[in-house]
Amino acid sequence: MTAEMVAPAWMHTQISAEQYDSWSEEQCAGIEIVDGMVVVSPSASKRHNRPARILANALDAAAGPDWNADTDFDVRLQDVPLTNRRPDVAVYRADTIDLAPTRPEHLLLVVEVVSPGSETTDRIVKVDQYAKAGIPFYWRIEQAATGVPIIYTYVLDPATKTYRDGEMFTGVIKAAAPFPVAVDLGLV
Repeated sequence: MTAEMVAPAWMHTQISAEQYDSWSEEQCAGIEIVDGMVVVSPSASKRHNRPARILANALDAAAGPDWNADTDFDVRLQDVPLTNRRPDVAVYRADTIDLAPTRPEHLLLVVEVVSPGSETTDRIVKVDQYAKAGIPFYWRIEQAATGVPIIYTYVLDPATKTYRDGEMFTGVIKAAAPFPVAVDLGLV
């Protein structure tokens, strides 16, 4: 069995921003580009998508007219080599809704919901990438065995381009800067 039989040729070569921008939405769905190489993500489960959707809806409602919250879209962290991530939730400036690609300077917050298989990427790799890109806030949702999510929040230190620990919440976010929002993420 050849590599081409397992994955198409374009998955074995470095992708430029221009190439990626020419692809259809269907080609871009379910993948991220890291250092120019395609990273395929398995389809997310309902257990993964539910807290992301609940949180995005709550943040969107709390954001007012200046900010939007959405799920499942690209964030262009760098052009060369191309690094495109697809956070589970992103809060971005409302006036940038029609700009593509979405850039770090358009974002206030990115959220990742940790799933089996994404632990290292969501806990270490993406944290570093989002911080270096200058995104002010990062939240990570861990799905505890009890069914009650744990939300870890991080705040960017602009001087060091690293995140410092913020508050930790279990199941409910009562207040999280800059949005005063109460969100019950309980899945039980």
